[in-house]
Amino acid sequence: MTCEEILSQLNPEQAEAARTVNGPVLVLAGAGTGKTRVITYRIAYMLAAGIAPESILGMTFTNTAAREMRERLAKLVDPAAAQRVTLGTFHSFCGRLLRREISALGYLPGFTIADESDQLGIFKQAGAMLGLGGDNFPFGAAFARMSRWKNQLVTPDAANRSAENDFDVLASQIYEKYQELLELQNLVDFDDMLLLTWRLFSEHPDVLERCRERFRYLLVDEYQDTNGAQFALVKMLAGDSCNLCVVGDDDQSIYSWRGADIGNILDFPNIFPGAKVVKLEQNYRSCSAILNAANAIIGGGDLRRHGKKLWSALGEGTRPRIVALENGEREAGYVSDMIEQLRRQRGDGRAPYSDFAVLYRSNQLSRQIEQTLRAAQIPYRLFGGQQFFQRREIKDALAYLRLLVNPRDDQSLLRVLASPPRGLGAKAVETLKKRRLTDHVPMFRTLRDPEFQKSLPRAGAEGASELAGVYAKFEKIFSEPGGIAGKTADFLLECGYIDGLQRIYKDIGDAKKRRDNVDEFISAIAQYEGKVFSPLSLGEYLEACSLMEEENEEEGATGDAVTLSSIHAAKGLEFPVVFVIAMEKGIFPHERALEEGAGDEEKRLFYVAVTRAKEELYLLRARSRMQRGINRPAQQSSFLGLLPDDVAERCEPGDLLSGASQEDVMKKFKEFYAMLKKDAEK
Repeated sequence: MTCEEILSQLNPEQAEAARTVNGPVLVLAGAGTGKTRVITYRIAYMLAAGIAPESILGMTFTNTAAREMRERLAKLVDPAAAQRVTLGTFHSFCGRLLRREISALGYLPGFTIADESDQLGIFKQAGAMLGLGGDNFPFGAAFARMSRWKNQLVTPDAANRSAENDFDVLASQIYEKYQELLELQNLVDFDDMLLLTWRLFSEHPDVLERCRERFRYLLVDEYQDTNGAQFALVKMLAGDSCNLCVVGDDDQSIYSWRGADIGNILDFPNIFPGAKVVKLEQNYRSCSAILNAANAIIGGGDLRRHGKKLWSALGEGTRPRIVALENGEREAGYVSDMIEQLRRQRGDGRAPYSDFAVLYRSNQLSRQIEQTLRAAQIPYRLFGGQQFFQRREIKDALAYLRLLVNPRDDQSLLRVLASPPRGLGAKAVETLKKRRLTDHVPMFRTLRDPEFQKSLPRAGAEGASELAGVYAKFEKIFSEPGGIAGKTADFLLECGYIDGLQRIYKDIGDAKKRRDNVDEFISAIAQYEGKVFSPLSLGEYLEACSLMEEENEEEGATGDAVTLSSIHAAKGLEFPVVFVIAMEKGIFPHERALEEGAGDEEKRLFYVAVTRAKEELYLLRARSRMQRGINRPAQQSSFLGLLPDDVAERCEPGDLLSGASQEDVMKKFKEFYAMLKKDAEK
């Protein structure tokens, strides 16, 4: 397509964002305004204008977003050209760069990426080295403090110098030891990938200059979610030419607890003088009544934001309904009954369950809804379930593979020795740890030492020798790229992990389920191999695997089902009908968030919840709710006061229900509960 043909498919504001190629550009893309479309068409326009695809770098926050952009782009331009554009997450970009250049910082190129459980384990180990342990120190809070420091590009020494209290002093000392342990094992964590890239650019300007020469045009998606380190990298890469386009929505900035700094998008015009600001306000998702409510929520008060007002050409639609129920059980019954009634009324009685979503501020609020939907035999799925790669058996399998790539990875070795147990008792493991600290010899090297094996009991010596032999064999097998899936299947079988699942998980059914998951993991490797253009090494696959975002999984019914989700996990999703439950004081806005001064972010979270709805929105609250086994009175959320009567309709439960009554639903629920109790007694 020509440049003119590309722009003709966009509305005027979208076209302006797509055609402004040179200089800094801020695209304020309100909810449902076609953000991904604009980014994709902008890249297509640049290619049509003769800009080399290799000079374009697009950074996102999820692999899913990058994949969707590339797939859309391949439909607009030559697929080969689309493939040559660099699109990926911040971490994947940093990972590729560090793999080539990290030796300049004193690391070995064969580093591996520590996952979250490894990070916390090493952090606690660092604390123990300082005499901290047990329940006497809040390691979780200190770990979060360290992550915040890294996101702000604060080194351990700087953190210690700026500490204002005893907690920060101790956290900074653990931070220092933690970094030493990571480097000892040639590991980096996710925050390090950004921090080390910043160090690389700062300490080796020739590396930065090479990146600038290659990537002359930068695009950043979801810019409102960038932290301090990501902002610094973007600013450094942009350089003086500053052909930088960022796309985001300050009204949907809801991740400060992850380190996101809303100031990055709010202050963009000041940070990059002469920046063009393009506002996308036409919403293609929701009816006007929904957007009126959204504008009332976000536009009132003294919220610091870029002014914009969403509008729609999809018709007026129905005002959001605010309904107060007697208690949490009645609220759940109302949701169940309304879903069935609306299904009968919509689509000639054939509306799918997937048209409906139930959103909540905190995950524990799903319990009552789940029980009631099961009683009513309404299929549902939980969005935001446990991630596949976070399952224990998958993390174990990955540990086996990571140890092949990085024999210095002590955390992976400890996991391997325990899954399944190999006859090495606590005393032998403690000896490995002590030699690591005193002699700085990787534990796996010690384990493979015949002299060390002689010091072990017979069972432990045999286990260590067999394991060392299998690793020596497969290190050679994996040295040639390609065929990773088949090699992994053979390796996990030969090293005893597959057959050991029955020893780890005593229940036969549980062990079979875990085995099925490992088989699915091997299938996932094969699928990934099928998507790349050249033979893949094991190290390359493990890096790609580590950088896969923790995608929200759906657990529960397959096929047509109601979606249950926290509001955070639902960002980016949309549904014809949305129920937001527990609109009560202390729950939403969340009491702890208010105490921590995050009231503005809670309001933006409510805005996100409202803008998930396309046609109908129900805001529900209970007059009392069970908390810690006690039924307590509940007051309505202050957020409901943001919606005047001309924007939202206040309804009694019976105003909207017809046919089956809530009493029928509660009867079904009690029958279902009685059945569960009877089964439990058996």
